[in-house]
Amino acid sequence: MKLSITIQTPEVPCLIPVALLSGSLEEKLAKAAQWGAQGIEFMTSNPQELNPAEIKARLCAYGLEASAVASGAITMSLGITLLHTDPASADLARSRLYELIDFASAVGAPIVTIGSFRGKLASVASGGREMLVDILRRAASYAQEASIRIALEALNRYEGDIINNHEEGLLFLEEVNHPALGLLLDTYHVNVEESSWSRPFQRTLQAGKLYHVHLGDNNRLPPGRGLIDFAAIIATLRENGYTSYLSAELLARPDADTAAKETLTYIRSLMEM
Repeated sequence: MKLSITIQTPEVPCLIPVALLSGSLEEKLAKAAQWGAQGIEFMTSNPQELNPAEIKARLCAYGLEASAVASGAITMSLGITLLHTDPASADLARSRLYELIDFASAVGAPIVTIGSFRGKLASVASGGREMLVDILRRAASYAQEASIRIALEALNRYEGDIINNHEEGLLFLEEVNHPALGLLLDTYHVNVEESSWSRPFQRTLQAGKLYHVHLGDNNRLPPGRGLIDFAAIIATLRENGYTSYLSAELLARPDADTAAKETLTYIRSLMEM
């Protein structure tokens, strides 16, 4: 297992509440490397405004990898989703998804994540589930050609009305039926929707579909500041052969740097047990 920090890229027009680290992109990379992260998860709203070759070079200079490319900044800053009420906004979101895949390929990130970016079934009159299945099957095929996988996040009921837990996620994956589409489990959402700390991770790993993990305590503060049993989760991931990233995506409190550093320190201590 490897540790990652989620940051927003310079073109994002507003502050993303779950992005960590302060300063310029260069300063963020330097801090992440100094504090022991192995990867960076990029939250970008418009990847075409970025220079992926330069970003990849800067990552290499600090001994970092691109762990994932996240779609959340698109929804949080631009208000568009794959299932948007306005067809033009939905079309723009779908185009942006392919741009995220291209950007991930260019910077060497193996994963593109989709959480709130998918939108809600309530936004469309009917057939929303079938629509989302088709959108993601097509995107997964495009991603597979670029050796990228898509990780669909199980969101709690207050943030999404489709795929709230791992069981719903695994059933949805069966409908899409594409090897490039898997699940992202976020400990914060697991806390709300699941009845076990370990079972969601165990079952998703056993299905071969756990592609990415987000870290945040039950209050969405750094792990160790709340009630979640991270030791049990880390043990389950280790025992079931998870070798990919654990990425800090949580509220920047008490500030963006402290939240990042605390998360890295606390989770590393559990990984070393």
